[in-house]
Amino acid sequence: MKEIIMSSGIGFGIGALFTLCRLPIPAPNVLPGVLSIVFMYFGYLAVKCIFH
Repeated sequence: MKEIIMSSGIGFGIGALFTLCRLPIPAPNVLPGVLSIVFMYFGYLAVKCIFH
């Protein structure tokens, strides 16, 4: 749970910093990009469950 809170805070801070500097966010802003990240994580979980 601590990792989730820390990563959320860091992500929020990076998003805020990029906005203040008027830079584009370093994340995909379209659905296919977001889905690729989500399914990459699902693939990680699947392999972890199968081999552990």
